[in-house]
This record gives sequence, C-alpha cells and structure tokens, in this order.
Amino acid sequence: MFPLRDHNSSHKIPIVTWSLIVINVVLFIIEITSPNLEAFIYKWALVPAFVDFSNLGTLVPFFTSMFLHAGLWHLVSNMWFLMIFGDNVEARLGSIKYLGFYLAGGLIAAFVEYLSVSNAFIPILGASGAIAAVLGYYLIAFPHNRVDTLIAFIYIRIISLPAQIVLGLWFVLQLFNGTSTLIDSSASSGVAWWAHIGGFVFGMLVAKLSEGRKQHLTHVRY
Repeated sequence: MFPLRDHNSSHKIPIVTWSLIVINVVLFIIEITSPNLEAFIYKWALVPAFVDFSNLGTLVPFFTSMFLHAGLWHLVSNMWFLMIFGDNVEARLGSIKYLGFYLAGGLIAAFVEYLSVSNAFIPILGASGAIAAVLGYYLIAFPHNRVDTLIAFIYIRIISLPAQIVLGLWFVLQLFNGTSTLIDSSASSGVAWWAHIGGFVFGMLVAKLSEGRKQHLTHVRY
C-alpha cells in the first residue's frame, strides 16, 4: 500500500514543506559526496551508544539525524510522503508553528527510537520520524480526505481510500513491526519502527489538542 496523492489541496503554497524537501535533498547530496561517508554518518547520525546526556555535544545528532538518509529510495519515499501530507498540515497550523511541530516531532521520534536501542552502535537517520508526526496530525485533522493509493497484492490497482484507512493501516504496520523488534531484535530489518511510532503518536496528540482547542473557541462568545 503506497499513497500517490490526496484529493484535498490546501490551496496555499506550502513554503515550509517545500523548503524542508529542498534542504533534505541538498544535505543528501552533501552526504553522499563527502570524502569519508562512514565518518560523516557516524558524526551526524544518531548512534545510541555514543549518547551521553551529560555531554551536550553528543545530543546534536538527535537533531541532525533527521536530515540524513540511508540511500536514494529512503530519501525519495520520505519526501514523497511529506509532499502529499505536509501541505494540509502546514496550512492548518501555519508555517511557523508547522516548522516547530515538524522539528519537535523529529526530536521526539529520535528519542523514542533511542530508548528502544540505547546501547546500539548502528546509526539512526532519516526524516521519517518527523514525517510520521505529520501523518499522525493528518489522520486526526483530515480523516475523511481521499487518498489515491497503490495496492499491490496479487494484482496492482489504484484505489481512492479515506486517509483514516491509509494512515491507520500504516500505523498498525509500524506498531506490529516495532513490537516484533522488542521480542526479537533481528526483526528490525534496519527500519527505525519506534521512531515512526513515536512521531505518529506525537502528531496525533498535538492534533487532538489543537483541533480540540479550535472546536472550543468556536463555542466561545466574545
């Protein structure tokens, strides 16, 4: 199941969303053209075993890791999801709040993943935790938006589904795989499942609070 586009345009230019995509692409080029790729990754990606909360310098990768990617497909798939779902969330929150929300989602996602593998020497990197926060917000704020989705099961077909089904199933898959890694660490397949889970739950909670506040204000008389 892979989303292709949503039917509900925000009718606003998603300046922050497009800027984040450009930044991620530029930093990916810098990453893959660095003289020593391994040293670059171990410096700027999040390596849980290197984290020392008494040393602020070791905490920088919680931030920088969300702008790195493990390969071209990793980058393209992440930016594709951000492009589809980011514009509506940016329009709903406003550009400044959206940027803060995106970065906070990435930090929280990285921290949740760190908690699940705190002694690992394997680098954690990618924007998917921050983007998962965007997906979680979208699920709550726009559950009935239609999303054209590529289904590849026995046959290939494009179906228009409500966002609550597409994103709900996506989250269930992350939760299933994340839980599997707690039982068997070899089941991770190199994917930061708990970063996805943490980011998504954070996005849902922010949306619940934000949307609930808006509904409350509509019933307040001035």
